[in-house]
Amino acid sequence: MAANRAFADKLQFPYPLVCDTDRAIGMAYGACDSATAPAARRVTYLIDPDGVIQGAWGQGAKIDVRGHADEVLRALG
Repeated sequence: MAANRAFADKLQFPYPLVCDTDRAIGMAYGACDSATAPAARRVTYLIDPDGVIQGAWGQGAKIDVRGHADEVLRALG
């Protein structure tokens, strides 16, 4: 999607962004409840190199963005 590409380019992300227009990924990971949901919830998953989820934030409560990155980095150990 062009908007995602422009966003990634502007912020110089070194990785591709996923565009989940049909909400399939969001529903599979519990970030939205239906394909017609207006938006997905902000959920962070820590996934190891084998594809196993090692941590999840934001599924039951809103993420506090001020300390969130530090919390995830601590989980990386």
